[in-house]
Amino acid sequence: MSSSKKMSNGRSPLVNQQRQITAFFSKKPQSSSPSSQSPSPSPLLPKQNPTSSPSLVTPPPTQQLSSRKKPVLVIGSNLNSSSSPANPSSGKKLYGPEVVDRRIRVYWPLDKSWYEGCVKSFDKVSGKHLVQYDDAQEERLNISEEKIEWIEEPAKKKFRRLRRISVVEDEEEEEDVNNLEDDDSEDEDWGKSAEKEAVEEEDGLEDMDLEVEEEECGKSGVRKKVESTKRKVSGKENIGSISRKKSKIGGELKNGDHKVFSGVNGEKLIEPTKKLSADSGKVSLLDSHIVGDAAERFSTREAQKFRFLEVDRKDARGRRPGDVGYDPRTLYLPSEFVKSLTGGQRQWWEFKSMHMDKVLFFKMGKFYELFEMDAHIGAKELALQYMKGEQPHCGFPEKNFSLNVEKLASKGYRVLVVEQTETPEQLELRRREKGSKDKVVKREICAVVTKGTLTEGEMLLTNPDASYLLAVTESCQVSANQHGVHIFGICVVDVATSKIILGQFRDDADCNSLCCLLSELRPVEIIKPSKLLCDETEKALFRHTRNPLVNELIPFSEFWDAEKTIREVMGIYQRSSDHSRDAAVSETVVRDSSPDNGVANCLPNVLSDLLSAGENGNQALSALGGTLFYLRQAYLDETLLRFAKFELLPGSNFGEITQKPFMILDSAALENLEIFENNRNGDSSGTLFAQLNHCATAFGKRLLRTWLARPLYHLESIKERQDAIANLKGVMPYVLDFRKELSRLPDMERLLARVFAGSEANGRNANKVVLYEDASKKQLQEFISALRGCDMMIHACSSLGAILENVDSKLLHHLLMPGSKIPDVHSILRHFKDAFDWEEANNSGRIIPREGADIEYDAACQIVKDIESNLREHLKEQRKLLRDSSISYVTIGKDTYLLEVPESLSQSIPKEYELRSSKKGFSRYWSPLIKKLIGELTHAESEKEAKLKSILQRLVGRFCEDHTKWRQMVSTVAELDVLISLSISSEYYEGKTCRPTLSASCANEVPCLSAKSLGHPVLRSDTLGEGTFVTNDVTLGGSGRASFVLLTGPNMGGKSTLLRQVCLAVILAQIGADVPAESFTLSPVDQIFVRMGAKDQIMAGHSTFLTELLETASMLSSATGNSLVALDELGRGTSTSDGQAIAASVLEHFVRTVQCRGMFSTHYHRLAFDYQKDPKISLCHMACQVTKGVEGLEEVIFLHKLTPGACPKSYGVNVARLAGLPDSVLLKAAAKSQEFEGSYGKRRLGSDISTQRWEDKAYLIVQNLIKIAAKNEFCTSTNNTVVGTLANLQYKVRLLLEQN
Repeated sequence: MSSSKKMSNGRSPLVNQQRQITAFFSKKPQSSSPSSQSPSPSPLLPKQNPTSSPSLVTPPPTQQLSSRKKPVLVIGSNLNSSSSPANPSSGKKLYGPEVVDRRIRVYWPLDKSWYEGCVKSFDKVSGKHLVQYDDAQEERLNISEEKIEWIEEPAKKKFRRLRRISVVEDEEEEEDVNNLEDDDSEDEDWGKSAEKEAVEEEDGLEDMDLEVEEEECGKSGVRKKVESTKRKVSGKENIGSISRKKSKIGGELKNGDHKVFSGVNGEKLIEPTKKLSADSGKVSLLDSHIVGDAAERFSTREAQKFRFLEVDRKDARGRRPGDVGYDPRTLYLPSEFVKSLTGGQRQWWEFKSMHMDKVLFFKMGKFYELFEMDAHIGAKELALQYMKGEQPHCGFPEKNFSLNVEKLASKGYRVLVVEQTETPEQLELRRREKGSKDKVVKREICAVVTKGTLTEGEMLLTNPDASYLLAVTESCQVSANQHGVHIFGICVVDVATSKIILGQFRDDADCNSLCCLLSELRPVEIIKPSKLLCDETEKALFRHTRNPLVNELIPFSEFWDAEKTIREVMGIYQRSSDHSRDAAVSETVVRDSSPDNGVANCLPNVLSDLLSAGENGNQALSALGGTLFYLRQAYLDETLLRFAKFELLPGSNFGEITQKPFMILDSAALENLEIFENNRNGDSSGTLFAQLNHCATAFGKRLLRTWLARPLYHLESIKERQDAIANLKGVMPYVLDFRKELSRLPDMERLLARVFAGSEANGRNANKVVLYEDASKKQLQEFISALRGCDMMIHACSSLGAILENVDSKLLHHLLMPGSKIPDVHSILRHFKDAFDWEEANNSGRIIPREGADIEYDAACQIVKDIESNLREHLKEQRKLLRDSSISYVTIGKDTYLLEVPESLSQSIPKEYELRSSKKGFSRYWSPLIKKLIGELTHAESEKEAKLKSILQRLVGRFCEDHTKWRQMVSTVAELDVLISLSISSEYYEGKTCRPTLSASCANEVPCLSAKSLGHPVLRSDTLGEGTFVTNDVTLGGSGRASFVLLTGPNMGGKSTLLRQVCLAVILAQIGADVPAESFTLSPVDQIFVRMGAKDQIMAGHSTFLTELLETASMLSSATGNSLVALDELGRGTSTSDGQAIAASVLEHFVRTVQCRGMFSTHYHRLAFDYQKDPKISLCHMACQVTKGVEGLEEVIFLHKLTPGACPKSYGVNVARLAGLPDSVLLKAAAKSQEFEGSYGKRRLGSDISTQRWEDKAYLIVQNLIKIAAKNEFCTSTNNTVVGTLANLQYKVRLLLEQN
């Protein structure tokens, strides 16, 4: 199907603008031969005149518009091809079906290029052939009238031609020829130099839209399409379409990491390019590994032109790789290379050479363009299409910025946004007034976007999880009794919510506390001082993160020390204080300290505490310094710090991280218990978080994660939550209404952060940045959304507050009582409601303030009213003066306030009046006063309009003054949301639930844990039938009870499940939630240690057994009497004797030395034998039934019931049977098992004779003596047999005495 086209002069109205982008990065076009296979971008050739010899003279537009006939292409006579069936120039031979499936080369005169393809079919009716080009586009041609060559052998595919693009409407069949007068394609002087075109580039770009998409256009709903046309003689039937965003070239382009361009035969045109190295920042064109046509187009040029990227590479200061201080993020540009560049190219390379580790989004008019190595990344990751020419180049329109920057950032790229800060008109003015010789508009870096600095986008809307940016620094102390003790400084930032967490703590040699923090936060980006962290810290950062973006900063100059950090922070706060004293500091800020306090008197409390702590806070402040330097490059430091919500890392206390009011869940516990991520695919399904997450808000979900990572330890805090959850269950109708209102809220925490950031005109929001999208309308919509969200939260909390009469929970009263955790913001919201109509402003994108809302606007309006009043008074005076009440004001064209006077009074008009116009019977005048008042009115209306435009910023600034109250409101709603979520989650447990009973353990009392009919916290009732899961009674510790359970049982009997079950139930109890059990009694646990499963960390050099023992070592060194230990099959990674010995020693340490609660599952049955009479250890096993199956093989029925006593064996052959091992193997394994058990039993029997206890052996000797005395009467003549027996007993006694 041919594409519809506008009648034109043979050129698309968009070709000129597209040419300008290409020319911006190209030398002045050189003429190329018609046979050139890869012509450089060149000006369009005008159409040839069919009635005269070929000419380059373009007919005037009027001549072209006068006829709809398409000109005939003149075929040259100099074409020779031995392979052609006939030479088209020697006679117009008519080709028929005989040339179908033959390869053909067609000449396009406007491109001055030959393009290859294949003849697919022949239409006898029209006499035209269907030619499919090698880029999959098709065209119907009359071959006899074309300049062609025939090809015998298939040639390599050429890359897609540059297409002209026109916008047509589906409903518009024809277009009036007169409308073409608006086409400015003839207005451009394409013969000017590339430099001149660069100056004019933005003008041309303003009308471009190269985006292929279908969208609703206003209220009419007219869909627009972008269809391709060929730069050939117009009128040829054209089939197919092209896009810079998405296209089809024989195959579909798919989104994702492995997307490729597919050719018509499935051949790859572009393979994934090499990703920018986060560590080195080195990206080479030569290493991009692009194959197919792209490689053919670019590889030779890149290898020849950019040798300085590989062979002669230096950084900006001339240092080579391997030199001290070499900075791979920068690049030295040889002077001869710089001289060869155009002004536009030089500007691009100046930015790129200083940011080789980033992808440049280079703004040109309405488009962001990607060049050179960045273009390869754009083609691979964003599915952008290369533009025509030898230089890699692609781009996208401004409206797709958020989408594309988010795509690249989420895939680990750093994106440098270079914005236009000058229009072409401003450039021209600067050149005229200041004599500037610049030929390109000014551009500046306005943002650096990465994983950790994203603040908006589709992914943030759908994913409530925080994307943390973590800065870490350390000092290492080595002493005689402490080997490799680390002191870490940590700064954690969630840019999307402006939250900053600071802390400093001491850690052990294995960095266990740091690993715990990393497993909890899973930072997406890490900032660290280059070559300053020790090996163990580097390993911890590698092992306990998920492929973060790593940024190494130079110590001191980039990763600041504490002193410089405080200076920079003070400078930021002082500048913001000048702007607005009330908004200068964050929520827990300004202390009324004396002048002697120095800088500390205007710092947030957290920073003041760290500053006062001296050495105990310096590392944390240094981490903040590294973060601020990094955020400064992204233009986020001042805005973030001004509205930051500072928090102290829980329990850091400038000492041991373990000294905190929370239960500690280390990295092993979080992973083995699957709190946030399952071990199957790493997502949240089947985790404790997924089970408890019924939050209605995104910020509530983030708070729930925090509660789960840090369960409470203080008894009173736990009971407060329990009371609140129990009360909420009793007022469920109110709760459901509250949740319904919350479900309509946006992510208020992130939305408020964006509104606060928008109050500062910096980065892309700076006034000097040239943006074509309506940025102010988007800001207004977000502001109104924030206002509505705050209003909804107030209303929801007020409605829920009605329950306070019926509840006794201290926590609920604290959260819902007005003036307590709910700030009094009614008057503030009333001010904004009275200020303007929210609905009207949201729809129109413009605020019209009500009277009294804005003093400056009201003053401007009053001036306008006064002038209009003066004009009305003047009219009354004129009527009185001329004695005619019919005199009135009229407006004619641009002339306003014209006195319309009857002609009969013309003689009475004063001479100083100015006649402006007249009509039959009337004349219109301006009096001198009217002219003066009109001038004043024009100026006043301009001032009024200016005040109207700036009112949004003033209103946002007023809103930001109360940022602490808005944040407090969000925090309160989040806490209520989580409490309600926990109250609802108990309904999803399988079986009975209860409120745990918690009691503090006395100093001389063993802590307890007792559960009756304990179910599994993660198994849901909607996925299991009633009674499907087998509950168990578990008792650990307490008066007269064993504190440790030694658990045996068959493989797959449920031992590991029981261990997880108990640990998860403890976590539930200490976050205040109900537990799936008939009853649950607990003394609070300070830390849970879990050693479970078999896994290695091969990249860290840790084998399975070493990983197992490292986790065990952490338990042994950190566990206290209030800890809970879960050890699953310790020692299985080595030989039986060694593993059993290690398991026994570890168990002995926990039972005798630490004296904590725990569960120890094992297949070492000798342990059960050794501890069968130990009162501190309870022997239990998971029950089963064993029957004889086929050929005598044992078949095990798992009962999953915790039963007292030890299990005699593990029945591993039964699991082999379930796994489907062949019967022959199973029978042999069963026989071997019996053989091993038999020999092991004999060895045990033989050893028992020599190793029985001394008392038992002595008892046997005495028994034998009694027997001899009973059978024989002693006399002087002793029987030889008796003597021999006595001698033998004497020998045994002697041996026994020697052994003891």
